[in-house]
Amino acid sequence: MEELIAVGVVFFGAYHIIKLFSTHLLKRKLIKAEQYDRVGILEEPKVENDESNRYPSLKWGLVALMTGLGFIIIEVMGLFNRDMVRGRDAVLPLGILMVCISLGFLIYFFIMNGKAVKK
Repeated sequence: MEELIAVGVVFFGAYHIIKLFSTHLLKRKLIKAEQYDRVGILEEPKVENDESNRYPSLKWGLVALMTGLGFIIIEVMGLFNRDMVRGRDAVLPLGILMVCISLGFLIYFFIMNGKAVKK
């Protein structure tokens, strides 16, 4: 499993380095050809959604809270049955953590939808 992750990280890094380098070379070539108006085409459009980033600290606070709650649940479950959450092949802690993190994002989503409906 570790080898797969290492290979993925290497290819991910290589892809981004190659993309960055080729974009730089293309921009440089456009500038040398005095195509200044086309250099902006290479920029990725930034989508500014005022409503989605209105409360970033609330979002990440909820995610951190729910992550901590997930770790607490894992520890409490370990007190009752240590084999269930310990060991190399235990998947239950990862599942508990993912569910808690997802709940943090869902709570944020419902809070933001509630605020959008009231306006």
